[in-house]
Amino acid sequence: MRKKMFAVILSGCGHQDGAEIHEATLTLWAIHKNGADFQCYAPDINQHHVLNHITGQEMSEKRNVLIESARIARGKIASLVTFAPESADGLVIPGGFGAAKNLSSYAFDGANCTVNKDVAAAIKAVHAAGKPIGALCIAPVILAKVLGNVTLTIGQDQGTADNLAAMGARHQPTMHGEIAVDRERKIVSTPCYMLNSRIDQIAEGADNLIRAMLELMN
Repeated sequence: MRKKMFAVILSGCGHQDGAEIHEATLTLWAIHKNGADFQCYAPDINQHHVLNHITGQEMSEKRNVLIESARIARGKIASLVTFAPESADGLVIPGGFGAAKNLSSYAFDGANCTVNKDVAAAIKAVHAAGKPIGALCIAPVILAKVLGNVTLTIGQDQGTADNLAAMGARHQPTMHGEIAVDRERKIVSTPCYMLNSRIDQIAEGADNLIRAMLELMN
């Protein structure tokens, strides 16, 4: 039987200005652990900015989201513009501020944010094909903006939950390792580092999310 294939959209490398490395890596781990496979993608664009991950201060350099994401994917990554929805059985977006700074403008514009056109196109195509979509940490805000009427979780943060509602979505509060599943629309989300989490709790959430997505595929 053919392995299920996940498309994973990364947003750089490092939680302050790119993809959250633990969430991304443990999502890939969970995919293989549960007998499926993955292909990583990222938009071929400049990061919004580059931050020193020790001080949090902005650095005077430019980095490319695709090239930085390749660090996590070990070079096996494709430009998101090449993504074809028929090549995947589901789509996953790990969190990190890259989701809110590079894949969208949520970090700056809140509920009035825009979403990168290739990210939005991938989400719409996968959703239209009736395939499941997963989002970790802050990434559910992207699904709220693109899809609107979906049930999502970002954990316990009321301000972000209010923004989800302003974008037409419904928020389901969750704790460590828990998931929210919108079975009708095939959307799965988990809070990860939106809570004060340990790395084993991130693994639990990623594993639960992938297992729920595989169930929705069958």
